[in-house]
Amino acid sequence: MTAPSPRSPFLLPLILLLVAMASMQGGASLAKSLFPQAGAAGTAALRLTFSALILALVLRPWRLRLDRAGWRAVMLYGLSLGTMNLLFYLSLRTVPLGIAVALEFVGPLTLAVVTSRRAADLLWVALAAAGLWALLPGLHGVSLDPLGAACALGAGACWALYVVFGRSASLRGGVPTVALAALVAAGAVLPVGLAQAGAALFSPQLLPYALGVALLSSALPYGIEVWVLARMPARVFGTLMSLEPAFAALSGLLFLGERLTPLQWLGIAAVVAASAGVTAALGQRARQG
Repeated sequence: MTAPSPRSPFLLPLILLLVAMASMQGGASLAKSLFPQAGAAGTAALRLTFSALILALVLRPWRLRLDRAGWRAVMLYGLSLGTMNLLFYLSLRTVPLGIAVALEFVGPLTLAVVTSRRAADLLWVALAAAGLWALLPGLHGVSLDPLGAACALGAGACWALYVVFGRSASLRGGVPTVALAALVAAGAVLPVGLAQAGAALFSPQLLPYALGVALLSSALPYGIEVWVLARMPARVFGTLMSLEPAFAALSGLLFLGERLTPLQWLGIAAVVAASAGVTAALGQRARQG
């Protein structure tokens, strides 16, 4: 009988993480298909509302006892989450999914480089800048909506704030603070969605698809990621998650018919490589330190 490979325990978490990324970007493609009925803001509101309800049922955040500083951290966490989702969906109105995700990744990538304080990481900044040079509008005759690109970059900035505030909130209340932050995010974005879509936001024909977006983009991938993180080194997890823009581009191609130019594919590849490089380097230093 053949002995099991030492790599076999790693194989299932790897496969599930790839499934989570495919689910996340498949959900984004489904969300974009709802724009004609609900609008970008309405779709963002529906996703956040359903996600918040699911997380609240699972995590039961009403059991938390937070002080004033804890509530402040949760509010900032939730507002950054809501603004990130709203800006990202606004960018998807005019920007292909893969490019929007690549531009959004610049936010956490910049945060990682700034907090590392090592000159060697400037090489990854240069690679990411080269990727942006290939993706930003008006360069090399490639057409890209400037406002949509700005919204994607703004979503990336909110993503960086989400990381900072999320860590602060989790230190005060643990995992259930995620549900509280999701409720804050939904409460902040829902009025914007209602202002855009009105009563159509609660159309019985629309709600099943909105629930599907919440499950594919939030509940399923987040649940898988929590399970995988317990079985995979954080450095490996973060490096693999850097593939997200590539999954987004493939999802946009398969489900939305969004075709990118070779230069745009190279730009996405550069952002993926820069994100993976920074993550791997930070993980290596954490093990050494």
